[in-house]
Amino acid sequence: MSARSAAPSPPLLLVVHDRGSATVLRVLAAARGLCRVVLLCEPGDPRTGEELRAAGRHAEVVDITGLGEDAVCRLAAGLAPAGVVTFSERRLRLTARVAEACGLPFHSPETAAVLTDKYRQRRALAAGGVQDTRCALVRGPADADAALAATGLPAVLKPRSGAGGVDTCLVRSPDELLSRLAEFTADGAGDFVLEEYLPGDPAGAGPGAGDYVSVESVVAGGEPRTVAVTGKLPLAPPFRETGHLLPAPLAPGLVTEAVRLERRALRALGVRHGVTHTEIKLTPDGPRVIEVNGRLGGHIAEIVQRSLGYDLVAAALRLALGLPAPDPAEAGVPVRDGVAFHCKLVAPQDRERPDLGPLAALLAELPGVDLVDVSPAAGAAGERTAGWRAGTAGAVGVVYGSAADHAELWDVLREVRARLDAFWHTSSVSAPASM
Repeated sequence: MSARSAAPSPPLLLVVHDRGSATVLRVLAAARGLCRVVLLCEPGDPRTGEELRAAGRHAEVVDITGLGEDAVCRLAAGLAPAGVVTFSERRLRLTARVAEACGLPFHSPETAAVLTDKYRQRRALAAGGVQDTRCALVRGPADADAALAATGLPAVLKPRSGAGGVDTCLVRSPDELLSRLAEFTADGAGDFVLEEYLPGDPAGAGPGAGDYVSVESVVAGGEPRTVAVTGKLPLAPPFRETGHLLPAPLAPGLVTEAVRLERRALRALGVRHGVTHTEIKLTPDGPRVIEVNGRLGGHIAEIVQRSLGYDLVAAALRLALGLPAPDPAEAGVPVRDGVAFHCKLVAPQDRERPDLGPLAALLAELPGVDLVDVSPAAGAAGERTAGWRAGTAGAVGVVYGSAADHAELWDVLREVRARLDAFWHTSSVSAPASM
């Protein structure tokens, strides 16, 4: 018998991992048959430790705890990877440095810095002729008067860097701005941005829907290809996401406008490679950019795959390896008729978390509900896991479902919300109001 040649080793892909839009298990599933995944992460960090325990022996980990960026870059280069990617906003800048050190495709360090800095992003969009949104940098109460003079009222206060709506709120008066700044900076938080409030157009997506959308794209060689325009459910006060739906209930002309705006924004920010998630407000003056995210959006991969059959996690891995991502236009017909949705279980602003078991049972029996996923009660140490300041991370669960059309979807969601409101009204655990 002649000796068989050894099978070629799969390419090595570094995933700079932290809490984000794809879990370890989701990444490993998408990598099967494609590449060998090595996670660069901090195993002792509560944000990642639980995921790594769940992945068990399937996760190959390189510990970067305590290492500076230069040391991580040297370590990564020594592994001779074929690609690098992250699904975490917190790790975008480090991943860009690693990619540069290894000569791999990703955002440039300069682009990653703009994508993760809301103040610099607004300035770059204005300089690129995309959109001039009045904004000001706020480092503390002493900057409040000058910031308000630049933005006017009402205005939106948000961290300069961050994701998921953490510490993001509407301010309607100078006193309210001072109060919020004092609250947010009491624990030594970083800089904030105050920017003009973009009013929504209720007619943009129609009754029942939120007044904003997100555009999901895969970008290679500076050329974006649109995978989906994702509809939203109305925000919970102050700016907490409550869910997504596909297809979005927009007129075709408005979809085209949103996509054109997103592509102009990507060019202005220098985005040339990877998966992007761009949030766009539907205003009376047309679509306006809320923010551009240089990574996969939270909960987006699930609804895109359920509705369209397109795997955005796998697409991100392929792009990182320098391979072509599947063409969204050739991905085939939607895998389901009708509308797919997921609705986040967001507690009222003045409530803490009670026992959610009875709520999950109440919602699971509704027609149109496919799955009720209740989040664990305890979160990572040092993080706000309840209350409005936690933003999206404060959601206590997610309802996944489907409907024949948008009219039926609103009926399903009305029943979900009715049962949710009744549950919060009758549950016994409460906390002092924080808004």
